[in-house]
Amino acid sequence: MTIIGIGEDGPDGLSTAARSALDGAELIIGSARHLGLLPAISGRKIEWPVPFADGIAVLLAQRGNRVVMLASGDPFWFGAGSSVVRHLAPEEWVAHPAPSTFSLAAARLGWALQDIACLGLHAAPLERLRPHLVAGTRMIVLLRDGAAVLALAWWLVERGFGASRLHVLEALGGPRERVRAARADALDFTDIAHPVAVAVECAGEGQALPCLAGVPDDLFASDGQITKRPIRALTLSALAPRPGESLWDIGAGSGSIGIEWLLAHPANRALAIEADPARAERARANALALGVDRLDVVVGTVPDALPQDPVPDAVFIGGGLSQLLLQDLWARLPAGTRLVANAVTLESEALLAHWHAAKGGTLLRIELADAAALGGRRGWKARYPVVQWSVVL
Repeated sequence: MTIIGIGEDGPDGLSTAARSALDGAELIIGSARHLGLLPAISGRKIEWPVPFADGIAVLLAQRGNRVVMLASGDPFWFGAGSSVVRHLAPEEWVAHPAPSTFSLAAARLGWALQDIACLGLHAAPLERLRPHLVAGTRMIVLLRDGAAVLALAWWLVERGFGASRLHVLEALGGPRERVRAARADALDFTDIAHPVAVAVECAGEGQALPCLAGVPDDLFASDGQITKRPIRALTLSALAPRPGESLWDIGAGSGSIGIEWLLAHPANRALAIEADPARAERARANALALGVDRLDVVVGTVPDALPQDPVPDAVFIGGGLSQLLLQDLWARLPAGTRLVANAVTLESEALLAHWHAAKGGTLLRIELADAAALGGRRGWKARYPVVQWSVVL
C-alpha cells in the first residue's frame, strides 16, 4: 500500500516514486477533490466515504493489492496517514509526502516553523487555541472552510484579541492559490475557498494563560468548590506532571486540577470524577473554555466510579476522601503511582495523618492569609488551613 501526499498542483508536484506508484496502482482511493487533481490516471478509483473512519475498512480489504491512498500534503502532520498505518505492519506500506500546508504557509510569509504553533482544527473546537493566545505569538491553523475562518475572527474578538492580524491562505501550492490579510475585528471576506489555512499574528489586550501552574481563579466557572490558585500551584507541583502521563482527579469540583494537568503538556490525559452532575458539567465547560476539551469527566461516587483500566500515573483526591477510598487505591494501583490528597476538615486531616504514619510520604500543612480591611486599617485574614499528603505508592 502506498500513501501519497498530494498538493493543489496535482501530479506536477509528485516525486518520481509517487508517479510510478500511481501508474502501477490497481486501485486509487481518495477524496473527490484529490481524485479530481489526477484526471489522467487510468487506474480504478474509489472516493473515500464519509465519515472518514468508514474508509479504513474499505482500504484494509485491499490488503495485498497495489493500492494508492491519496492524502493532503504531508499525511503524517494532521493528516490521515497515522490513522491508517496503525492497522498495518511496517512492511505493508510506504509513504511519499508532499510539502504540508504549514510548510507552504511559512514559505509564503517568511515565518520560522519551529517558532510557531501549528494546529489542525478541521473537526476540533476553536477553544484549542486558548493556551496559545498571547500577544506577540504566531500560529498557523488549518480550518474546515470559509465560515470557520469568520468564526475564528470573531472568536478572537470576543476574547480581546481583535487586533490580531489574520493571513487567509487559500489553496496553497496550486493555480487557485490566494493570500489575503486583515485584522480579526475587520475581516469580512465572503468568498474564502477551500482548502484554507489562517496564519495568526496575535495582538490585543486579552488575558493570556500562564505557562506555570496557578491559572487565575476567575478563569474557572465555579460554585465555590475549587482548589484555589495558591493551593492549586502547590498541588500541581506535588503531582509533578510529565509529558504523556495520565491523572485521576477525584472529587473534581470545577475541574481545575485536571485542567491544569492537561495544560502542562498536550500529550497528557486526565479523568475527572465528580459526584455532583452540575459540577461535572461545569468541569467539562471549563475544560473546553481553556482549550483542553480532552478532559474525560465521569459522574459518580468513589470508589465505585473508578475505572479498572488504564491505571493513572498520578491521583489527586480533592473530595470524597475516606478510609475506604485509600484502601481501594492502594489495592488497585501499581507501585510508583503518585498520590496527593488535600484535607480541610479535622476528620480528613486525622485520616491523612494516620496514613502518613503507616505509608510515609510528605505531610504538609499549608496556612495562607490575605490582607483585608480591619477598621480603618488592614490586617491578615486567615484562610482555612489545608493539610496535603503526598506519597509514591
